[in-house]
Amino acid sequence: MGRLILWRTRHIPPRQFLLLLSLVIGILSGLAAVILKNIIHLTEHWLTHGLHLEQSNYVYFIYPAIGIFLTWLFVRFVVHDNISHGVTRVLYAISKRGSILKSHNNYSSMVASALTIGFGGSVGSEAPIVLTGASLGSSLGRWLHLNYKHRTLLLGCGAAGAIAGIFKAPMTGVIFTLEILMLDLTLSSIVPLLISSVTAAVVAYFLMGQGAIFSFHITDPFLLKDIPFYILLGVFAGLVSLYFTRMSMKVESVVSAIDHVWVRLLAGGLALGLFIFVFPPLFGEGYTTIRSLLNGNVYALVANSPFYFLKDYTGWFLLYVGLIFMLKVIAMAVTNGAGGVGGVFAPALFTGGISGFFLARMINLIPGLHVSDVNFSLVGMAGLMAGVMHAPLTGIFLIAEITGGYALLVPLILAATASYLTIVYFEPYSIYTKRLAKRGELITHDKDHAVLTLMDWRREIEKDLLTVKPDDTLGDLVKIISRSRRNIFPVLDDNGVMLGVVMLDNVREIMFNRNLYDKVTVRDLMVSPPRYIYMTDTMATVLRKFNESGAWNLPVIDRDKYVGILSKSRIFAAYRKVLVQVSEE
Repeated sequence: MGRLILWRTRHIPPRQFLLLLSLVIGILSGLAAVILKNIIHLTEHWLTHGLHLEQSNYVYFIYPAIGIFLTWLFVRFVVHDNISHGVTRVLYAISKRGSILKSHNNYSSMVASALTIGFGGSVGSEAPIVLTGASLGSSLGRWLHLNYKHRTLLLGCGAAGAIAGIFKAPMTGVIFTLEILMLDLTLSSIVPLLISSVTAAVVAYFLMGQGAIFSFHITDPFLLKDIPFYILLGVFAGLVSLYFTRMSMKVESVVSAIDHVWVRLLAGGLALGLFIFVFPPLFGEGYTTIRSLLNGNVYALVANSPFYFLKDYTGWFLLYVGLIFMLKVIAMAVTNGAGGVGGVFAPALFTGGISGFFLARMINLIPGLHVSDVNFSLVGMAGLMAGVMHAPLTGIFLIAEITGGYALLVPLILAATASYLTIVYFEPYSIYTKRLAKRGELITHDKDHAVLTLMDWRREIEKDLLTVKPDDTLGDLVKIISRSRRNIFPVLDDNGVMLGVVMLDNVREIMFNRNLYDKVTVRDLMVSPPRYIYMTDTMATVLRKFNESGAWNLPVIDRDKYVGILSKSRIFAAYRKVLVQVSEE
């Protein structure tokens, strides 16, 4: 391996080498996307083939529970790691793990999501395949001993290739990586991302033909008179996105909090089975339903349902449709909380498509008004992506690419912008980043914030300071001062609990007065620090405490136990080091 790296260093310039690696990652991520989509499709077809359209099918009760149980067995006894929330894990790897993902992510999320979704789990395959593609890029970068910046770029190439391969949408893959994974938009990054995305899309075209997951050619034209309705759709999508984000986190936390694993598996599986039995469109990713909807088969929404007869009653049918997009997020959260593995990408598209159709049909009930429910379904998908993922550009370009053109570009921009502006008023972070942002572990496009996020201040704690006890005399303190190179002395009791500090400046005037050596104790000299830093503090909190106190040194404690001293100068030095690493070209 060392000889290979040496040969590459001598004969292939770094820039050309990265371009070559981006091509390789594009091929691998494209293959991974094709394999996963085919496994899910074949599993779903095998399980649902032959079901009668107009009859309810009781097998929906048991399929999801089987899938969740098989997924739990695989994760518990094979993977031995948590692999849910793939995009969030990629973001965490970038910000806190040096863009290093565990090797099992090269395959584990693919297997787990195939079991979950193939048996009807109401989640998406995009997040698992993004985690797989990112892991392939990360593993290749680590194997070749690349630095953080180049390893992060290859990780992004894998994620871009995964999205491009699933949807056969290369521009969407690039924009997804720049917008959601927060990679810098520079010439050194955009070209490798484009190579990976285009390569993955070509691999998908070669192996699966021209059709995309729900490719569609627009037949209804965009009319200027419909602009207010598209803005209304955007606001509606933003409110639905708010419900989607908050409800998913609440339901998943409740389900995952069930301590007894068998109770959680059984309760989650049966609840999901009940949802799917009553609302069959909730089975799996939901792309089959979306395709039917776009092709004019609106009654596919009630197919295989005990309420198939509702197709003849407009009001009840619309109520049923409204319940579908409201319950999709609950079904998704139950799937993940019970032990399944999948993402929010497909559920967001499904919810957007159904909610757009729902709003169009509601508008069309008003005499004298008519809008295209197909166009509203498509634009609604972009609106939900803009709201749930805080990724308006990703939503716009995805719908533009799967429809084969930009006939709906204006309504896509209007709705995505309105949705994004609506949800950010209530939720400043996306469903992917909310958990990380609360812990101060979210990397952003802001260079200063990104560097601070990447820093681990705990590595800068100085633990070699000499400590004293409160009952030590001034004479004892002077002896310790003579052996110390620092001007600060933490005061600890016998249990290691920090009581205060003694500053050299506070004893300088009396330290040579021998008459006081036995009369004055450390307890008389110690003072309370202006602030304490806790091991759970984020980098932003640490900096705020330094700024508010004006101190250059602050003690670090863990549950009242002394850990060490943190110096502002060490923080500045670490900041400069990380800034060089992430900025080098």
